[in-house]
Amino acid sequence: MPGTRESQEQKITVDLGDRSYDVIVGHGLLERAGSTARALATTNGRKAALVTDSNVGPLHTAPVTASLEAAGYRVHSIVVPAGESSKSMEQVTHVCRELHRAGLDRGSFVVALGGGVIGDLAGFCAAIFNRGIPFLQIPTTIVSLVDSSVGGKTGVNLPEGKNLLGSFHQPAAVIADIDSLATLPMRAYREGFAEIIKHAAIRDRAMLDEIAQFRDGPAGITSLIVRNVGIKAAIVKEDERETTGTRALLNFGHTIGHGIESAAGGALLHGEAISLGIKAALALSVAKAGLPQADADQVVALLREFELPLALDARFSADKIMEKLARDKKFVDGAIRFVLLRALGDAFVSADITRDDIAREVNRLFVV
Repeated sequence: MPGTRESQEQKITVDLGDRSYDVIVGHGLLERAGSTARALATTNGRKAALVTDSNVGPLHTAPVTASLEAAGYRVHSIVVPAGESSKSMEQVTHVCRELHRAGLDRGSFVVALGGGVIGDLAGFCAAIFNRGIPFLQIPTTIVSLVDSSVGGKTGVNLPEGKNLLGSFHQPAAVIADIDSLATLPMRAYREGFAEIIKHAAIRDRAMLDEIAQFRDGPAGITSLIVRNVGIKAAIVKEDERETTGTRALLNFGHTIGHGIESAAGGALLHGEAISLGIKAALALSVAKAGLPQADADQVVALLREFELPLALDARFSADKIMEKLARDKKFVDGAIRFVLLRALGDAFVSADITRDDIAREVNRLFVV
């Protein structure tokens, strides 16, 4: 319940055979990052690079660095500008040159300390530096705790669209310290709930009734985080590289949402854009898949409860959104793979959604 502090750390295993790893969820984990890294025995080297951003660095670098140094590692810190713009090949080059300058080799490892941008960027650099070295994910936002830190997708953006360059590179472990959420501004805290609401909509209808209690802060949130990580881990186990279609279910709300995020040019946070994408996907689910309108309304009401956007205004362009989403990697040979809901908790990938269907829902998002 909110107001209590859970003392027991919990582990969720992402079961991928010889690429399996644990997601460790609890309190006070930043101060134990070094012992966690040492216990993994993924490397016998003594060097580590800690990649973070200009917002997270001043808040959380000190305890992580001290812990790594106490475990016998020499730590080289790399700080990139906060924000989506750092998911770029320019920053990949910068980070990789820093890794080389610091003398990292195949016996070294990378620590990604931050939100989804840092996890994607640092993970991608770890995947390609010396043809691949281990990395630890230490997520510090709701989005990264429940979604982007789990599953091994790493990469950066191109001007044409999100995540068009990348690789699958599973972390050695994910260290999810609930205490880091206390430093988030309320807007950044709430935007992450778009991903939690998405998980509930596609896999766990009952969870929808439990989410609203965390609207104003993370007290007592460990069990909710664990539940969401479990959903992501199960889907990744079934379809690690998105080849069978199961992992594509995680894209509910993301086809349109990514188009909006790219077109917004930084005006919207990831979860805010995904909220709009979810609203559009719900409308298409009602029209094309028989989702009861009451179910769609329940999800929209929960997005509204977290003050997530549900409409666009004149700052945005429907044409630009359509241009961006047409370049999304979820389009295969020009065909659209769009995730719909038959009912809450029952998602599927449809090939029946047309560009005109999407354009209609994008236009309906604009304030009249």
